[in-house]
Amino acid sequence: MLKTESPEKPLVYSCSGCSSAAQMANYLAIKMDREGIAEMSCIAGVGGNVKKLVRTASSGRKIIAIDGCPLACSKACLGNHNISPDVHFELTKFGVGKKQHHDFDLEEAGRVLKEIESHLMLQAL
Repeated sequence: MLKTESPEKPLVYSCSGCSSAAQMANYLAIKMDREGIAEMSCIAGVGGNVKKLVRTASSGRKIIAIDGCPLACSKACLGNHNISPDVHFELTKFGVGKKQHHDFDLEEAGRVLKEIESHLMLQAL
């Protein structure tokens, strides 16, 4: 498990839409938060222009964005405030299927989380 020792952990944002891929993105961000890899913040608050949450996103901390599909909603919400993530993951590029009215596969999520952690270690984020 990758654990950030810096007091300024990177922020992680994810989409949390209705598809299986979007729900996996949200699950991965929660796992990263709970495991101490990053601090999850609320992309809905950024998209909704909630001042405190926009300030957090604009604070200069490193940002990880996880989106379930090419629509890239979390990246777009950040972009509405001229914020670009330092690293962006789109789960369909990891072979994750986007299915409506289905839950994501927990085993597949574990595999994707390991791939994301490996990528972050290489980026030294």
